[in-house]
Amino acid sequence: MRVAASRRKRAFDVAVAGLALLAFLPLLMLIGTAIWMESEGPILFRQQRTGLNGRPFRIYKFRTMTVTEDGDGVRQAVRGDARITPLGGLLRKLSLDELPQLLNVLKGEMSIVGPRPHALSHDAEWSRRVPDYEGRFRARPGLTGEAQVLGLRGEVLDDEGLRRRIEADNSYIEGWSFTRDLAIVARTAPLLFGDAQAF
Repeated sequence: MRVAASRRKRAFDVAVAGLALLAFLPLLMLIGTAIWMESEGPILFRQQRTGLNGRPFRIYKFRTMTVTEDGDGVRQAVRGDARITPLGGLLRKLSLDELPQLLNVLKGEMSIVGPRPHALSHDAEWSRRVPDYEGRFRARPGLTGEAQVLGLRGEVLDDEGLRRRIEADNSYIEGWSFTRDLAIVARTAPLLFGDAQAF
């Protein structure tokens, strides 16, 4: 697919991720220190996710929970989840827990814009429930994406909500353009100040 092969998209990813890491370095250090002081456990959370062409990779996030689940037993975060720390709740609300994924972008495992990556166990379950689910693996997963700006993020409550999310992902891939990426980035910016679907 053009979305995975575009050199312009990849150059944009590297430039934005590199500049953002430099700009946010003091904030990254502050958040890391706050997590270390708040609760026991690693500062960074690493979890297996599915990437381009179905290849797994380890995603980086700031730890926002008292647990670090991976593998076959990953429970999706829900509203009011008791596993989320007080600081973690704030980080998740503002999507600041996602900032370490800029490293995944630099490594070529993710893109600034693309389908959001899910835990491997969720991919296995949801691919049985939604036709064309695996079509979303035709692009690198993104920090933000079409589904996110349409409000299709957060807890999966039913098959209809899941189907709409996957349709948005596949529609993005099939109709990809660099201009579309820029529009999604612009529509993501207001969500950083509070997204009702982020918890």
